[in-house]
Amino acid sequence: MMSLLDALSSQAAPASLKQLAAQAELHPSTAHRILNVMVQHRMAERVEPGTYRLGMRLLELGAVVRSRTSFRQEAWPCMRQLHQQLGEAVNLAVRHDDEIIYVECTSPTGLNLRVMAAAGARALLHATSVGKVFLSADTPEKCLEYAIRTGLPRLTENTITDQANFLMEIENVRRQGHAMDNEEWEKGVSCVAAGIYNDEHQLVAALSISAPAERFNKAWAVPLRQTSERVSKALGFRPVPAASPTPATNTHA
Repeated sequence: MMSLLDALSSQAAPASLKQLAAQAELHPSTAHRILNVMVQHRMAERVEPGTYRLGMRLLELGAVVRSRTSFRQEAWPCMRQLHQQLGEAVNLAVRHDDEIIYVECTSPTGLNLRVMAAAGARALLHATSVGKVFLSADTPEKCLEYAIRTGLPRLTENTITDQANFLMEIENVRRQGHAMDNEEWEKGVSCVAAGIYNDEHQLVAALSISAPAERFNKAWAVPLRQTSERVSKALGFRPVPAASPTPATNTHA
């Protein structure tokens, strides 16, 4: 498949099965079978019988990669600055289905490394501060679907497993603009998280601060939100101005 992708990308115009098979050094029947699968998954398009070009799915994936690369580049210097300010682990995460994936992490200064998520590590949404931020971008109906689908598994004695409490927790995140993890994913570790938005007002990532519970400070939410807002601004995000109140009508002549 990778050979066929390379072959398709080298063609300025739709190419025939014979051309693509020869360039990819594949038997025509093998190339035809692989191309059919690629067409099904929109990795390739059949222009007319026997000719192919790259599919729109590649453009969509390229846009995802471009956006993620962009926010990682913008977030990293801000993460380092926040880490230097607080001396705690700072994490950058994205959502994938019912999990979050950590994509960048700083190390806590000379302290227990258990509070640092490894880049590439995954965690469930409902038990992490960054996961709650992503859930807060969903509708209550979508959040309930998540709760039913996953069953809200318990990770520690503090994990929220009751549906009503879970929905109330996510509503609190929507209202306050940041989320807390009170030793819900790992006993002894607490976190606070805030979202990063792009120029289309889409939630593309979340930043978090994690620390041992005994020294965790809820006031870290303030510099964390300032940092996430700075990254969002660098991505082109602009808050929607609040509507001006309508002047009261004087009914007394």
